[in-house]
Amino acid sequence: MTEQEIINPINEVERLQGMTVNERLFICGLMDEFYKALHDDNDKAKKILELLGVDKPSIVKIVS
Repeated sequence: MTEQEIINPINEVERLQGMTVNERLFICGLMDEFYKALHDDNDKAKKILELLGVDKPSIVKIVS
């Protein structure tokens, strides 16, 4: 999945900020892509979380 393919569904969802990380991943259809990246490509996993608006300290905890 390209970065643009990740960005498109994120841009279609309003008010991500009020959702948990799992809710954001699910509603944007990125759950499988994220967990695959978490296993295979930490940089991509971090990028997905950044694009979802997750704060940096939380990203560090999730990806570590």
